[in-house]
Amino acid sequence: MGDEEKVIIVEGRSDKEQIKKIIDEEVTIVCTNGTLGIERLEQLLYDYDLDHKQVYIMVDEDSAGHKLRKQLARELPHAQHIYVDRTYREVAATPAPELATALLSRSIMVHPFFLV
Repeated sequence: MGDEEKVIIVEGRSDKEQIKKIIDEEVTIVCTNGTLGIERLEQLLYDYDLDHKQVYIMVDEDSAGHKLRKQLARELPHAQHIYVDRTYREVAATPAPELATALLSRSIMVHPFFLV
């Protein structure tokens, strides 16, 4: 999986913006805007060719996030999971240094500024 294109799947636009400012490499960030229906999920798989990319799932630590993570894990068994601390519940509410550490743990390069 070394040189494959990386894709991070998140729930919302604020999650995407928070992650985008932290990462320091070319990564596609896809917003699901919540739980996916079968057709929308199939469209995402097709549009982003997710079966042939290095996929990471980073969703909120709440019931909607857990439901989405389970759904995505079924369709994308090769995906790696990135978790945020339950204390913060939401990706967008997680402090940047915490997100940077979580991303780096999955070999996603981050701006050193965010590693405190």
